[in-house]
Amino acid sequence: MDAKTISLVGFDQVREHLARECRSFLAKELALDLKPLPDLKELTREQLRVEEMAGLLAQSIAPHLGDLMDVRPALRRAVLGSQLTIDELLDIARTMDCTGQTYRFKVKLEGDSLRLIEFLAPLEDLGAHAKSIHGSIDKRGQVLDMASPELAAVRRQIQEVDGKVKALLNRMLRDPEIRRILRFQQVSVVGEHQVLAVSFNHRHKIQGVHHRSSSTGDTVFIEPTAVASLATKRSILREEESREVARVLRRLSAEVSRIAGPLGFAMGILAKLDLILAKARWGRNLKMVRPHINEKGLFVLKDARHPLIEMQLQSGGDQSTGGANCPSSEGRSEIIKATNEVVPISLQMGQPARLMIITGPNTGGKTASLKTAGLLCYMALSGLPIPAARESTIPMVDGIFADIGEEQNLTESLSSFSSHIARIGWILPRIGRCALVLLDELGTGTDPSEGAAMGRAILDELGQRNCLAMVTTHLGDLKRYSRSNPVAINAAVEFDPETLLPTFRLILGRPGKSNALKIARRFNLPENLIMRARYYLGIRKKGQKKASNPVPPLDPDQPNSLETVGGSSHLEEFLAKETANENDRLIKEIAQRELEQSQKIAWARAQLKIGDWVDIPKFGQQGQISRIDQRKRLALVQVGLGQWEMTLDEVWPKSRGK
Repeated sequence: MDAKTISLVGFDQVREHLARECRSFLAKELALDLKPLPDLKELTREQLRVEEMAGLLAQSIAPHLGDLMDVRPALRRAVLGSQLTIDELLDIARTMDCTGQTYRFKVKLEGDSLRLIEFLAPLEDLGAHAKSIHGSIDKRGQVLDMASPELAAVRRQIQEVDGKVKALLNRMLRDPEIRRILRFQQVSVVGEHQVLAVSFNHRHKIQGVHHRSSSTGDTVFIEPTAVASLATKRSILREEESREVARVLRRLSAEVSRIAGPLGFAMGILAKLDLILAKARWGRNLKMVRPHINEKGLFVLKDARHPLIEMQLQSGGDQSTGGANCPSSEGRSEIIKATNEVVPISLQMGQPARLMIITGPNTGGKTASLKTAGLLCYMALSGLPIPAARESTIPMVDGIFADIGEEQNLTESLSSFSSHIARIGWILPRIGRCALVLLDELGTGTDPSEGAAMGRAILDELGQRNCLAMVTTHLGDLKRYSRSNPVAINAAVEFDPETLLPTFRLILGRPGKSNALKIARRFNLPENLIMRARYYLGIRKKGQKKASNPVPPLDPDQPNSLETVGGSSHLEEFLAKETANENDRLIKEIAQRELEQSQKIAWARAQLKIGDWVDIPKFGQQGQISRIDQRKRLALVQVGLGQWEMTLDEVWPKSRGK
């Protein structure tokens, strides 16, 4: 796989989102390294597993994989004969339990989950081996007395010594002579020693070990001799206890080493199952489907949506769900409806048209179409469902290569054109007969005639290699390429001339227009500049040379400056005519909008009923309809504490409630 293409189309972000759906670290690793499967049979099996898992999720059935731990380092150490720590043993026990839970999940699967049953068939229930660990170590990480008879015996002796120490100290605390010389009528602890706080002047009255004094020197902390003797015995027993605990851990580590192989194998199956579960869960969240995969080079997308944009919408526009490639350098708004929905695209290529040339206005979705096609191809070939209709079919390609976006490289002194050509030069030798190539703005960044010639040559080369290719361009010569080449097809991103907005739909079979002047008007470029541009565009279309004469800027101090320009009288006449035409157009637009607005208001008034709230302009207040007669077009409206009868033309409908 080409790492740059993965980044350009956003597949790296898809892998990151998928990793977040995984429950275990092992599955997260697999998700971040997800790549297309080279074998069609294995890919089909993976697709069916994900589809079956999605069906189980719909029934609220899913394997519990939260206890799957990454214990590979611990298993390797156990095989080498090392003693494992308590935490490592507990993690291994949890992983063993996970194999048992998944085994029981497999047993409950029925005939409509055949691919999952087949996938889990080699899995063993290793939960029984975890009982030895659970019987020796509790959930707090303490080795239990029952772990070995020797350990239990040592701990009984420690308890006996502790009991003797406690009894001895209690007896001393009850002695009136001793109580009289104590600073505190209780036992204190210094380190691991139990001591008595004795007044400095009476320190010689208690025989024992002097451990420390208070900061003022008035108090001395003494461990009585009898207690010190017992404490020494206790320390010896503690060391013996530690040795017994180590023996238990070595025994458990040896048991783990004997099943390290089967457990490692089971972990691989569980990690893949976790990844399948993540694929199914992510697919259900975005209402994805399993596409058909073919080896005939047919690429069909129907109602395909960009998954990263869809996730961004679901999360309320959080940029963290999208990123720089969500979906393109043209901005995420290019494929989102005003209703905050992703605009789906549809395309078909491969039989016989293998080259698709996409044209249309900027911000119209050309780049987004490339990225959506490339990303969904990556997803489908990696066993992921895709956000599209079920009629979609993805070609079994052996490589996906993209050159998308502005690639100017200042550090290497490369212009945009040079960077694009360098990238294409890297791609061409790596293209096989089963490759998908995505090229953005082919031929731009240099002289249009030379760029078009180079673009044609590149399209010829792609056609000869029999690969699938999608390219975007603004060059008119490349728009006409399909007329002379049967393997090429035009596609246009639709543009609404009435609203001056792109619809973001892909229309196959015809080239698109750049609509630069209409877009310029939409972004409030001065009208006189737009009309001048239209004048020069007309000159160019007629084959005249006047367009090569630059027009100086208008100087308010020289009202006749236009007369110094060749053909200025034609320009003034054109501008005057265009101004008149533009005024007529604006008048018609305003009239049409007023008509539509009045029709909407009339319809809304016809829907009014008792209880609806309305605005009353002549009062400057709101009121609620108490009675209405649509035939007479009269209404009784409650305004404050009073009621007023008025015609429906005097009220303006609004949504219910104030």
